[in-house]
Amino acid sequence: MKHIDFSNSPRIDQVGVDDRIARITARSIKKEAKMQGLMMTLSMIDLTTLEGADTEDKVKQLCYKAHHLHDTIDGLPTTAAVCVYPNFVKLAVNELKGTDVKVAAVATAFPSGQSSLEVKLLDTKLAVDNGAHEVDMVISRGKFHSGEYNFVFDEIATIKEACSKDVRLKVILETGEIGSLDKVRQASDIAMFAGADFIKTSTGKISPAATLPVTLVMLEAIRDYYYETGIMIGMKPAGGISNAKLALQYLLMVKETLGGKWLNNQYFRFGASSLANDVLMQIAKQKSGIYQSQDYFSKV
Repeated sequence: MKHIDFSNSPRIDQVGVDDRIARITARSIKKEAKMQGLMMTLSMIDLTTLEGADTEDKVKQLCYKAHHLHDTIDGLPTTAAVCVYPNFVKLAVNELKGTDVKVAAVATAFPSGQSSLEVKLLDTKLAVDNGAHEVDMVISRGKFHSGEYNFVFDEIATIKEACSKDVRLKVILETGEIGSLDKVRQASDIAMFAGADFIKTSTGKISPAATLPVTLVMLEAIRDYYYETGIMIGMKPAGGISNAKLALQYLLMVKETLGGKWLNNQYFRFGASSLANDVLMQIAKQKSGIYQSQDYFSKV
């Protein structure tokens, strides 16, 4: 594998990051732009169920919701994807046949990443062979914290090779365990140079999960990588994004950091199932002038 000295990743100006976030969160969004942003947000969500108690019926209900949002409000898009464990991929693919909704599968000993490469490759192969369009892998945080950056790089590159040409690889950094913003930048660089199609903040199992400062640092890493290589890398903040107001702030940050080319579900996703219902409530409010009860929308 090609090895790069990742110890020289740019250092992060914490004060500068905090200032950018303060300016973004102070912005107000007008009605027409807000509706456009809400529709965009809905189309970028990866509906997710990753629990030990998952059943086939729960996965079927999640798939139904992903491409039947228009049953609640006319004119709504589908969500971008559903994300499940590898053993549910075949079921999800069958349920979503004929739709534009992708099936993503977590792999590589999700969420801990604590297993052998052999097991991680089998996990990935199960997802790909069953028809997954996307694989969400977790990095080996223990190796990262031990300074074994080439190990992390090689493992990502090997998993990428195990994905077929059309399967996109999202690399989860688990930023709540990575530590400082400098480390987030370093891990982002490793993932992108190793072949990630997306970089993703979190598994949703660790707190804190996605935050605006962490996502800004990752977006800036994507921008710099694009300037260096001309390759567009996707971004997925996951966990902790539960309301539409916060989601719109993320979209503002994407536009101001990367530009409009990234404002689509090919290059930006939200890993936040609970976000969908709040976005639906906000869209209903924009259309009717009144809030619907949360009970009006499916929680699955």
